[in-house]
Amino acid sequence: MSSERLNIRRQLTALIERGAIPREQVARAVALSGLHPSGRAWGVFLDRLLLWLGTLALACGLLFLIAYNWAAMGRWLRFGLVQVALVVAIGIYWWAVGRGEKDNLVARAALMAASLLLGVLLALFGQVYQTGTDPWQLFFFWAVLMLPWTLVARFDALWVLWLGLLNLSLALYFRTWGGAFGLPFTSDTAALWGLFALNTVALALWELGARRWRWLSAGWATRLLALGGGIPLTLLMITIILDDWAGLTPAVLVYPVWLAALYAIYRHWRADLFMLAGGCLSVITVVTFFLARHLLWHAETAGFLVLAVVVLELGAAAAFWLKRLHAEMSS
Repeated sequence: MSSERLNIRRQLTALIERGAIPREQVARAVALSGLHPSGRAWGVFLDRLLLWLGTLALACGLLFLIAYNWAAMGRWLRFGLVQVALVVAIGIYWWAVGRGEKDNLVARAALMAASLLLGVLLALFGQVYQTGTDPWQLFFFWAVLMLPWTLVARFDALWVLWLGLLNLSLALYFRTWGGAFGLPFTSDTAALWGLFALNTVALALWELGARRWRWLSAGWATRLLALGGGIPLTLLMITIILDDWAGLTPAVLVYPVWLAALYAIYRHWRADLFMLAGGCLSVITVVTFFLARHLLWHAETAGFLVLAVVVLELGAAAAFWLKRLHAEMSS
């Protein structure tokens, strides 16, 4: 939902809750507000959905075609199919951009297809010539070669794909080589720290960039990056609890700072219930594992009962707080 529609919905909800709109007129007010999509809006949605599904189907179809007919194809035919498709995708992008239309979805879809085909080409090169590179290098160099396109396109989904490739290459790197820079971390711990740092920095830069460039203002992207930073940090806290606070790792200090920053930013600077709900879920998860670690060890039956009550209480408290914040934001 766009920010304009969200504001309309909040204002309409506030008017209904205050009784400014009679009950018998609520349905008419909702219809006049334009919140319900019209037939034309559904047509636009289906048109865009089919465009993106078709783009993904063509890129994946070429990959599966080569993989299924690997033995029957020579190396030149494999490379030729991928390279021709890549050139066609780039050509469609330049053609669509030359039309000068604002928010050109065809150009964006073509560039997304070209980015996916670039990964197929790199994987094909590594498979044909058996370069012996580690898996993380494929995704890293894919992201490096994609970077100029992401800079030119000014397209949020392409940036998310680029960040996803960096996440994957970082996770695979730490799983292959363990820690980095001489830090005494296991491979899994180092991977979680790397993902947390990468996505948190990306989220901060994205939020700052969204104040200057409108195309970065898509809420789904920032929420995805927040999940990419919050989930690894929560898993680090769970790991510490299950390891009996072994070594008192920096996560014990970073976690409350992250929660405080999340609250300050998305409660006062830019209100966002999704971000605050994610913080509540993280706290409930950490508290649940902490109690489970200590209660179930001593009294299993009673511990399950206490644990269930605590989870219900924390969930109810979080729901009450979020509902009150929603009412404040709507007023």
